[in-house]
Amino acid sequence: MRILIVEDDEKIASFVAKGLREAGFAIDHVLNAEEGLSLLSSVSYDVAIVDIMLPGMDGLSMIRHMRSRGINTPVIILSAKRSVEDRVRGLQTGGDDYLIKPFSFTELLARIQALLRRTTASRETTVLEFGGIRLDLLRREVFRDGKRIELKPKEFSLLEYLMRNPGRVVTRTMIMEHLWGYDFDPQTNVVDVLVCRLRDRMDRGFDRKLIHTLRGVGYVLKEPEEDT
Repeated sequence: MRILIVEDDEKIASFVAKGLREAGFAIDHVLNAEEGLSLLSSVSYDVAIVDIMLPGMDGLSMIRHMRSRGINTPVIILSAKRSVEDRVRGLQTGGDDYLIKPFSFTELLARIQALLRRTTASRETTVLEFGGIRLDLLRREVFRDGKRIELKPKEFSLLEYLMRNPGRVVTRTMIMEHLWGYDFDPQTNVVDVLVCRLRDRMDRGFDRKLIHTLRGVGYVLKEPEEDT
């Protein structure tokens, strides 16, 4: 899952981004509405978190431009404005939720998860299945051959990415970009470590190994009989 934060307050943005990354989301952050619109026009995001008081174009104007362009990414509005009229205006403009500053990260995360449940349920299946693996996106549960497997947030996100691309080789860069966003060090071995942890949890104790490495290329989720 990938989230865009449009917030010019670096302290707030850093706080939110850190917490969301720890929860397993890939995060991109921009400081103004123009950059936000540019990314939303070219990248698929699951949620956008938009501050109202932005330099230049304000957050509500940004949301109007999004909707007029047919960009349907769900939006959570952040604002210090507390009146009922302000909240109504934000929702009528095209926002999907409205959170007043200061806010707790726990509440923001809960609202994101609720929004994802609604939008995911309305547009696609909430359960992914492959090779005996069953991944429930809403309950955040994983089973293999009926056995429940506990995964950490980043492991869950990686497995979801692989299950959305069965049989397709995904490179380290593709995984890094999807799970961590654009701000990453391509020289790090964090992807290899994460894949190793996921393989240990998903394949250990089972006869059929599903997560395969193509040396120098990347990784692929496939049935072992597909090996060449």
